Amino acid sequence: MQPDNPALAKSVGPEACVPFNNIIEVDLMEMKFISNTEYIISGVNIKDIEKQRFCIFDFESTGINHETEYITQIGAVIIENGCILENKTFNTYIKSPKPIPEAVERFTGIYNSDLEDAPFFKDKYNAFLEFTKDCIVVTHAGYEFDLPLLLNECKRNNLQMLTNISLDTKALFSYLHPEVKEIIWTDYLIKYYNIHDKDLRRHDALGDSILIGRIFLRILEEFQARDIKDIEFNDPVVVKRFEIIPMV
Repeated sequence: MQPDNPALAKSVGPEACVPFNNIIEVDLMEMKFISNTEYIISGVNIKDIEKQRFCIFDFESTGINHETEYITQIGAVIIENGCILENKTFNTYIKSPKPIPEAVERFTGIYNSDLEDAPFFKDKYNAFLEFTKDCIVVTHAGYEFDLPLLLNECKRNNLQMLTNISLDTKALFSYLHPEVKEIIWTDYLIKYYNIHDKDLRRHDALGDSILIGRIFLRILEEFQARDIKDIEFNDPVVVKRFEIIPMV
């Protein structure tokens, strides 16, 4: 579920924020909220970015508050040598202990009936970890949604949080373009990079993973054009966050 969709989110005000912990850490990355509208990312340091292997992932969920909602679908795809390996994918529904609200069913196209025979999160998590093995994991708005959502699922099930180095296309774009002051929506990046998405099912975890992969490859092209071989957030990168508003 892309929480940055304009149908779901808008620029935040202090009266309507989903609560976040002030600091979130994954691997050596640290995310710290500096206001109701912005957070900073530090501690990202990756050498020889073009030589790395990546796992692009996305989650669908029962809603868009990572503290109270549950994962309903996990999708992922591998990027290697600058190519999306669409024959190397991970895709599974996840049975949620909480019903999917009708508004979310309509938005994602995932219905409660689809999850009746699905495995529970704890029964598929190790397979997902194995799929991400030896990869840098990448998603969009993951620092503020997908990773905190995953962390809460792990806590509920007494499972270890993934320890992979993690990247977020939203933060990477902000790193390359500090002059852009608006919120970096998925659709903004599709338009900015002129990315084809009509062949993909949106708000589907696998479809969105492939889309994020296409965005990520264009970002890597921009790194290459600037002769940037290493990603180093030596100075904290400021990122605009989203307000998560109720779906009705």
